[in-house]
Amino acid sequence: MTTITLETGRPSLDLEDIVDSAAEALADASALEIIRWASATFGDRICLTSSMSDAALIHLVSKVKPGIDVLFVDTGYHFAETIGTRDAVEAVYPVNVINVQPTRTVAEQEAALGPRLHGRNPDLCCHLRKVEPLSRALEGYMAWFTGVRRDETANRKNMKVVSWDRKRNMIKVNPILNWTEEDMDNYMSDNGVLINPLHYDDYPSIGCEPCTARVAPGEDPRSGRWAGMGKTECGIHL
Repeated sequence: MTTITLETGRPSLDLEDIVDSAAEALADASALEIIRWASATFGDRICLTSSMSDAALIHLVSKVKPGIDVLFVDTGYHFAETIGTRDAVEAVYPVNVINVQPTRTVAEQEAALGPRLHGRNPDLCCHLRKVEPLSRALEGYMAWFTGVRRDETANRKNMKVVSWDRKRNMIKVNPILNWTEEDMDNYMSDNGVLINPLHYDDYPSIGCEPCTARVAPGEDPRSGRWAGMGKTECGIHL
């Protein structure tokens, strides 16, 4: 049996060997090959996370592992369209959507820390409403699928398709890491994948409503996230 050294946050030798060998062997593998490996390796101890910007990864994973848990972090600040996409995903795909919520409601957070924390301290707001709730929800799993891609931000260029998540003491699997925006568009078009309708209203990258702006044609798709705040990541993948 594989073990994890919780005291240090480092994987045991056996698990570290799995991560390193899989990252090398699957570096150029297709998304479905990566998903099949992870599903066979971790069984019910793997889940999937989604921001409900689209259902591409959900569609992919559910073809290999129907019934998988899909964790959605409901920050309390999402667009109505994002909540609608979550509900549509639950109705359309053979997955188990789990709605993950912060320990405080928006009203409780404002009472304790003041209004508009997302504008005054976006890093703290993201930590309280995204990072901490997700980390709590991931407890009990051994691995998780993410939809990160190398072409999204500079911080993601050196990621591997399989890596050790030191923050959460588990394995992170990134099946579409090597995909481009064109690959995503083609996959969703070819397979009729559900997509958040905000994409058709100049929101190519969708986060919480107060911190997401429309993007002009030709601009970086993620430039509307935390616009003017000097921030490019919520902290989940750092």
